[in-house]
Amino acid sequence: MRMIYAIVGLAMMVAACGNGNNATTSSNENNNATKTIDVQFNADSAYNYVKQQCDMGPRVPGTPAHEQCAQWLTSQLRRWCDTVIVQQAPVVTFDGTALNCKNIVGTFNPAATDRVLLLAHWDCRPWADNDPDKALRSQPVMGANDAASGVAVLLEMARLMASQRPEVGVDLLMVDVEDWGQNENEDSWALGTQHWANNPHVPGYRANCGILLDMVGTRNARFTQEYFSKQYAQGVVDMVWNAASQAGYGSFFVKQPGGAITDDHVMVNRLAGIPCIDIIDMRPESDTGFFEAWHTTHDTLDKIDPASLQAVGQTLLQVIFNW
Repeated sequence: MRMIYAIVGLAMMVAACGNGNNATTSSNENNNATKTIDVQFNADSAYNYVKQQCDMGPRVPGTPAHEQCAQWLTSQLRRWCDTVIVQQAPVVTFDGTALNCKNIVGTFNPAATDRVLLLAHWDCRPWADNDPDKALRSQPVMGANDAASGVAVLLEMARLMASQRPEVGVDLLMVDVEDWGQNENEDSWALGTQHWANNPHVPGYRANCGILLDMVGTRNARFTQEYFSKQYAQGVVDMVWNAASQAGYGSFFVKQPGGAITDDHVMVNRLAGIPCIDIIDMRPESDTGFFEAWHTTHDTLDKIDPASLQAVGQTLLQVIFNW
């Protein structure tokens, strides 16, 4: 997916990224998120959204499955959101492949000044370069966890918010061409997010904060506080992890420092100037730093646990409905 860095030498990396946001910025005065909410996340519904994506096959840019998924995501969001925008742009990957990138944005309360940006990538990696079977490393990744899980949580959020309206403005951003990257080239990742950050779906778009979901659905998920999230947006980290504790999911959202990831949130911080964090399951005890099936042909539906989807979805609802 992206590079995972050791903590050693990170100060130099942060300087290279350009820490333009105040790391202590608080996007919500009620960071404790203590109000009881009635809206309940439905993990079975979210799991079904993962399944529907996987049933299409790997959503690799430039394939029929990718186009089918783009149409499906757009139709789902149009059922629930106030406005839906499909942002298309030509991009060229590090290996010279020309692709048609499609970022899909669903908006609630478009006139609201206070806004929360929720995002996840929806494309799949075109090759399983981490597969234990070398003969399979040219095969595409199904992407049940990486990336269908985050998309599924956002879709269930949209379904719920259509009937139980939040007071804050919410923008659901499904970004494309995230996972066609090369580890040696930081800028080769998150091409859809880079395009959106430089060309937002609304001119002059601003949000109080951004929350990225990445690999949030597998068994035994554990979300530590990612390094760049803390550097760019400590206040947002505190808000979300406090909301998780209040919602009863403190065992998933562990208040400990995590590793550092070049992910979509870095581009949102660096290029769009929006304090954005990454909710991502990192596993420093593993060889890759992620779940066992990461970037393999085994990232399939059987790896998804509704309990993990529930923890993330209910935490986000706690944030949104305490605004």
